[in-house]
Amino acid sequence: MSDKFKIPNGARIGHVHLKVSDLRRSLDFYCDLLGFELITTYGDEAAFISAGGYHHHIGLNVWYSKDQKPAANHHPGLFHTAILMPERRDLAIILDRLLQAKYPLTGFADHGVSEAIYLNDPDKNGVEIYWDKPKNEWPVDPDGKLTMYTRPLDTDALLKAYDLK
Repeated sequence: MSDKFKIPNGARIGHVHLKVSDLRRSLDFYCDLLGFELITTYGDEAAFISAGGYHHHIGLNVWYSKDQKPAANHHPGLFHTAILMPERRDLAIILDRLLQAKYPLTGFADHGVSEAIYLNDPDKNGVEIYWDKPKNEWPVDPDGKLTMYTRPLDTDALLKAYDLK
């Protein structure tokens, strides 16, 4: 590809739209468990949800996928949707909520630049819930190059830091 065009620095991912097999079940997960707000529905086929009143961060639909099985893990497709929490405390609160609900979690990681918890939605779409560490704490090598890593996240320390354990 030519390097003549670069996407603008201010560009960002505005929303993700997921094919789901059961709209109600997905709304239970994203709204009732994770806390997103239902903004609008298109009958019983699609819903748009958000955090903080945005028109939508996540779209959910059954247009092509109603009552279908999840895609196989080894097939191409979405690896995960990443949901950025504004503060570390928010990550601890959602972790505590998921643990209290006994929702199955698939992993935890400290990436140097962020701390993350991983789980799957009811259709086995991956979900990462994370917070970014302050940029001045990001790991860099002597040349200033970012050196991300994946290490275990101390979830007990995360919860204890906010009196949740």
